[in-house]
Amino acid sequence: MNHPAPPPALPVTFRPTRTRIVLLTVGAAMSAVIIAVTLLLDRLSAAERTSFVFVALLFFGVLALLSRPKVVADETGVTVVNLTRTRRLAWAEILRVNLRPGDPWVFLDLSDGTSLPALGIQPGIAKAQAIADARALRALAESRGTGAEQGC
Repeated sequence: MNHPAPPPALPVTFRPTRTRIVLLTVGAAMSAVIIAVTLLLDRLSAAERTSFVFVALLFFGVLALLSRPKVVADETGVTVVNLTRTRRLAWAEILRVNLRPGDPWVFLDLSDGTSLPALGIQPGIAKAQAIADARALRALAESRGTGAEQGC
């Protein structure tokens, strides 16, 4: 008989750590290379140098934004941080935690009839970790909210 693992201790943060490391490392390295090359080229005007530095920083900013998603669970609920929006949910609002095969990230079915993507748990680079995180969040939702009544 397969018993589900107990929910993790709170507070807990779920985030795609490997993806975050790759994005920030690539962003920092590429920005540093672009800025270094820009500063080494003698033929560029000040305006051209400024535009290259701006583009390098913009590139890094976009990759930093892509590395932002996380899901933070605490005693009172869950905070879902996606690319540009953050949403706070009480445990009772989360009916179900879904990560089906082929899903790019976890989806939370909410009591208002909507579904909220939670990009902080995504199977991209680390599929096994995402599955474990989704199960942990599901166990928390079932033990603290209305998810147990709905069945998962």
